[in-house]
Amino acid sequence: MASSSMSSVAFFSVDNRSGIHYSWKHGKVAGSGFCKQQSFPYTGHAHGSKKIVSVMAPQQAERKPSTTGAVKTAMTLTEKILAKASEKSQLVPGENVWVNVDILMTHDVCGPGSIGIFKKEFGENAKVWDREKVVIIPDHYIFTSDERANRNVDILRDFCNEQNIKYFYDIKDLGNFKANPDYKGVCHVALAQEGHCRPGEVLLGTDSHTCTAGAFGQFATGIGNTDAGFVLGTGKLLLKVPPTLRFVMDGEMPDYLLAKDLILQIIGEISVSGATYKAMEFVGLTVESLTMEERMTLCNMVVEAGGKNGVVPADETTYKYLEGKTSLPYEPVFSDEGARYLSSYRFDISKLEPLVAKPHSPDNRALARECKDVKIDRVYIGSCTGGKTEDFMAAAKVFLASGKKVKVPTFLVPATQKVWMDVYSLPVPGSGGKTCSQIFEEAGCDTPTSPSCGACLGGPKDTYARMNEPKVCVSTTNRNFPGRMGHKEGEIYLASPYTAAASALTGYVTDPREFL
Repeated sequence: MASSSMSSVAFFSVDNRSGIHYSWKHGKVAGSGFCKQQSFPYTGHAHGSKKIVSVMAPQQAERKPSTTGAVKTAMTLTEKILAKASEKSQLVPGENVWVNVDILMTHDVCGPGSIGIFKKEFGENAKVWDREKVVIIPDHYIFTSDERANRNVDILRDFCNEQNIKYFYDIKDLGNFKANPDYKGVCHVALAQEGHCRPGEVLLGTDSHTCTAGAFGQFATGIGNTDAGFVLGTGKLLLKVPPTLRFVMDGEMPDYLLAKDLILQIIGEISVSGATYKAMEFVGLTVESLTMEERMTLCNMVVEAGGKNGVVPADETTYKYLEGKTSLPYEPVFSDEGARYLSSYRFDISKLEPLVAKPHSPDNRALARECKDVKIDRVYIGSCTGGKTEDFMAAAKVFLASGKKVKVPTFLVPATQKVWMDVYSLPVPGSGGKTCSQIFEEAGCDTPTSPSCGACLGGPKDTYARMNEPKVCVSTTNRNFPGRMGHKEGEIYLASPYTAAASALTGYVTDPREFL
């Protein structure tokens, strides 16, 4: 008579075949935080009764969304993920909720500070809330002789040994990154490649570009060291539910555009503060046609618009990418029909042209062809935004089509060890079996260097490709503020790998359609 999934229930059953039969049971709601047990007087007539009388206690704890029937109010994808993670059936923008964290990532720049706060607040001998949910990835200031930068990695290593952290991607031999099988490189690309990104989950990281993981249909955002110290100890964080902006992109993607052009168009449209503390949800046929790496580029730069998080609904492309990368179960969620968005934007991508962001702001949008008279000194291809396998494939495609040599120094920084291996092993379509590295060598580019964040954020003076002089650079990175890549008077033009490669071939900012 009673189901084990019922609320805490006290009931009597009356069975007239044997006169009177009293049964007394207690059940529990699946997943309810607590249930009070209450007793009730029996007041029914026993003899000859053909009724089953059931008396139920009032519900003591709200059910989780997964066990809730009808949806009260339609929710967006971001709202639904946060509702699930906070064990609420309903959330609206502006609410503050305690969220259960699925993954916390930190790296060599913010890790030592987060660890220091954790130890100060929880005690020198405290243990992290879950050693398998903390992912620690050295990637920022790695290939340098700077002693303080090297010490940061030592602090991470000591902490991971002390806490027995399962996912620590260590590097000890700086002279040869390949001698470090555990070393990965750029955290946001490594998180995806190593299977730490899963639909429907909450991933927090001590890096503003943690929003990259939203490409997997999850809530991913950057947090500060204090918040990270708290998450290390508790596995929870108080978050305000952001309202959602919806970006609908339709139309066939021209073969001279990449996701970098799409996000530069959006940032140019809404400005660097246009999405401040808002979720940016990307939908439409164009988005559905993008690969996972291209979706990562799209979500990567939502923070350059001030966004709290970016998100692409999970689909077959997502699930196929995750095959063999994670053995953990995941539960995708999707925006309800009728969900409320703060604003919706529509773009016909078939009419879009290659773009750049001129100095000194990511929203300083211009058509690449409008900047054809801008003489440049160098090109940089790398970072979490533009250093993935497909980014190098795209650059190689332009070099291959031109058959020419670059006219300015062209620096290549693969994001991770896996990307570096792809650059040296995967054949470029239409090249007759040539790899990216062979094509780059023929074009006169610098040899692809050790995987890391490199000069994307300047770094110590001896960082590879750092702008130590006031030069003009076309870069596939994400920020072009003064001093971002080193010298305060340097000028950075943000562009797609297509546009970056085309510009390397001419020595001027160049529309890739000249070669494609």
